[in-house]
Amino acid sequence: MRAQPGAITRYASGRVPDDYVREFVQAQFDQIAAMLNALADGQLDVSTVIPLRPREGMLRLFDGTSANPGSGRGVYCYSNAAWRFLG
Repeated sequence: MRAQPGAITRYASGRVPDDYVREFVQAQFDQIAAMLNALADGQLDVSTVIPLRPREGMLRLFDGTSANPGSGRGVYCYSNAAWRFLG
């Protein structure tokens, strides 16, 4: 199966060779894998702060209280220099 343009590739951590930092490095790989897999699954954590330097195409789920770009709680996309409410 070919990856679609713009799709996030899932990450699976590899095993680190045995040495004195093995456990630490493996824990880091596992955390990275969990974060990348959440992104690949489309998970959006609730944001309580509006980014200072948003980039075109950013997606955020704002809480609607601490961070409210205009239409309350919901998913927003940054497009054409403004946050657009998606629902």
